Amino acid sequence: MDKIIISGNSKLFGSIKVNGSKNAALPILAASLLSDKNLQLTNLPDLVDIDNMKKLLIEYGVKINENNNLTICNAKNISNKIADYETVRKMRASILLLGPLLSRFKKATISLPGGCAIGTRPIDIHLDALKKLGVNINVDNGFVKAEIKDFLKGNNINLSFPSVGATENLLMSSIFAKGETIINNAAREPEVVDLAKCLKSMGADIKGEGTNEIKIKGVLKLNESKHEIISDRIVAGTYIIAAVMLNSEFEVKNIKTEHIESLTVLLKKMGANLIVNKDAIKILPSNNLKGTFIETAPYPGFPTDLQAQIMALMSIVKGNSEIIEKIFENRFMHVSELNRLGANIKIHKEKAIITGSRNFKGAQVMASDLRASVSLVLAGLCASGTTTINRVYHLDRGYEKIEETLGKCGPNIIREKN
Repeated sequence: MDKIIISGNSKLFGSIKVNGSKNAALPILAASLLSDKNLQLTNLPDLVDIDNMKKLLIEYGVKINENNNLTICNAKNISNKIADYETVRKMRASILLLGPLLSRFKKATISLPGGCAIGTRPIDIHLDALKKLGVNINVDNGFVKAEIKDFLKGNNINLSFPSVGATENLLMSSIFAKGETIINNAAREPEVVDLAKCLKSMGADIKGEGTNEIKIKGVLKLNESKHEIISDRIVAGTYIIAAVMLNSEFEVKNIKTEHIESLTVLLKKMGANLIVNKDAIKILPSNNLKGTFIETAPYPGFPTDLQAQIMALMSIVKGNSEIIEKIFENRFMHVSELNRLGANIKIHKEKAIITGSRNFKGAQVMASDLRASVSLVLAGLCASGTTTINRVYHLDRGYEKIEETLGKCGPNIIREKN
């Protein structure tokens, strides 16, 4: 397996342009199954998860043509309605194929999804919601088998938790449903809004995206469309935190800054010096960073996908900090590795207590999931000595060639292939 080797005491110089959002692109790629017309996409990120989703779509019979920044998907001739296990097991987003397949073909069989090992992340919310649209579902031998007898019927659906994936599956399932579907306690994340924007450009009738109540009226068909994927707020947040940790003057470009307001508010509270513009954030050096308290929450709260990165920052600032993880019950797997680098973090159930003013020191560490991996990269950048991060295949699922991206901005960071 590849490893990343970092020579510490780094600084960042210049700027980084943020790529398209993985978590927006995955459901939008799945949405290409809804129509027999072309769906043209721009700003797709170059990531392993995106490649795996493309592989799945091709296995179904979707034709995908790529030319520079343009990807054209055409699902006119679908030849298969069972998702391949070997591809599905690598990513959780494969469950998003369920809604489009049911909506268009009235049946689907999908292997239970994989992805990062950060808790159970049950798909019960997805399945319970789909049942309310008239879907018959049976989970057997590791497969979800779903079928509609006549047609999908609009309904008033109350989600027990504002699940992003369940909201997206319902959006795509309801496109052709008879009548109106109302999703209560819907996820408000920018990625959900971007999916709704794409679906509306295809001809869907959707109102309320970005609020906790989304209304979908069924339509008869969808049209050819073109859509640009939004920038990745988690990647943007990661590089902003990196610049703060390295006390560097640096700019993160091509972002919608309102999407990461919870982060910028927190960083300013900690003493970071940020200049926030509409589509870029400039980070200036600051010597007065201090600890604080944060609790992860659904959007617009602080994102769980930035929890590991902010924990790395909290380890080196003055004073103590606390993080309460409310989204995933097993998302402190990076703590032991950060401690190995010199952090002082103690876990009590869903709470992490971080003692600040620590100095990271290079060591051999092991990545356990996507965001845990990148927190170790951030720690390694400001550590003394050399840090070697093993099992970095997780990073390739969410960050485009991170060693090249950061390497162009100053740090000595390389990938060693095995």
